[in-house]
Amino acid sequence: MAISVERLKDLLHVADASLVLVSSVAEHRDDHVVEHLRFRLSDGPEIRGFLTRPVASRGPGPAILYAHAHGRQYEIGASELLEGRPALLNAPGPVLAREGYVTLCIEMPTFGERAGVTESAAAKAALWHGRTLFGQMLGEQAAVLTWMASRGDVDARRIGMTGISMGATLSYFLAAIDSRLKAVAHLCSYADFAALIETGAHDLHGHYLTVPGLLSETSTGEIAGLIAPRPQLICTGLDDPLTPPAAIRRAFTETAAAYEAAGAREVLTLLEEDGIGHRETQTMQDAVLDFFRRYL
Repeated sequence: MAISVERLKDLLHVADASLVLVSSVAEHRDDHVVEHLRFRLSDGPEIRGFLTRPVASRGPGPAILYAHAHGRQYEIGASELLEGRPALLNAPGPVLAREGYVTLCIEMPTFGERAGVTESAAAKAALWHGRTLFGQMLGEQAAVLTWMASRGDVDARRIGMTGISMGATLSYFLAAIDSRLKAVAHLCSYADFAALIETGAHDLHGHYLTVPGLLSETSTGEIAGLIAPRPQLICTGLDDPLTPPAAIRRAFTETAAAYEAAGAREVLTLLEEDGIGHRETQTMQDAVLDFFRRYL
């Protein structure tokens, strides 16, 4: 029997967060609009976010929650949406705006303007208080999803999520516990955690992902399987040291079984690329855009 969503949320210690918009400044660029946002969290601190959208709105339409990556580049944070990062082909925000999506990215703890505390310190403090840094991140992503769904230019029934690396992990974990996400596409962070430990590859991942007791009750493949029957696209490079092929395949066997059981195997796709490391490729980008065109 697969782990329940409620039990998974308990293990992750998903924070009950809320966000209030403090300010919004719109910047019109050639073929899209950027909104510079500031939110206040329920526990006090302000965080920044960036939103990209088409110049002209035709009423409520599809939207994408974008989760930024890690890459030990703590200075980037939410600006990844507008400026990209080395692992990406280009900045995703303008690309998605040209495709017709409202796309929003908020800054995660220990990144960007929130880098005043280190990831190690934040993870330890959370664990000592009986929480997890990952659960805090997921709670904040859920809160911004709530805010996003309330926008007049967003159809709350047509919101997807995507990201690379840490952003990928946030994407499929949030989709597993939050059914409001209609479809999820993630890049370069899908692998069986137990298999990572067996090879030592787990130590390449950040402290944020430390969740006590997780593997005693479930697995990555089972968690991703909770997304069924909603569409899911998994993109991986077979030379990525963070996701060795054996760890990908072990996870996918479990995820595919969950989709088979739900009668939805046709909406689960695994894209594997030989000779590719921890980075986005044109094939991956094209697959993600085609995926969202089809399912959002």
